[in-house]
Amino acid sequence: SAAISACEKDGQPEMAFRLFAQLKERGLQPNIITYNAMISACEKSGQWEKALDLFAEVERRGLGPDIVTSNAMISACEKGKQWETALRFFDELRERGLRPDLITYGAAIAACKGGQWEKALELFEALKKTSGLKPDLVAYGAVIAA
Repeated sequence: SAAISACEKDGQPEMAFRLFAQLKERGLQPNIITYNAMISACEKSGQWEKALDLFAEVERRGLGPDIVTSNAMISACEKGKQWETALRFFDELRERGLRPDLITYGAAIAACKGGQWEKALELFEALKKTSGLKPDLVAYGAVIAA
């Protein structure tokens, strides 16, 4: 997990993918931290479809997802210009009993850029009025960009 996470944070997603494959080839089972790092690597390398596959694997294995997984998925879909999928993950995280944080809102609002400004405003208003959180610069920037 640590090596995969280091590769993801260092901007080396291909190395993270190789390490992940080796881990599985050796019969080791990735944990939620490993999956979170892999989904983040997908987000950073523009591979939102691979992130979807990893997310499905997390669910199949009964590992979560947790808020980090959900945030990484929303960001991966946002980077892949898949706003509808990003917002589906946003909606589903509440159904899973997870509470959106500022990262969640920022990524979901950012996913709306390119024409979905009304949805971005709706999310921003929800952030201000119902989440108990205060919008940060990321949220303000995302809603303006939408």
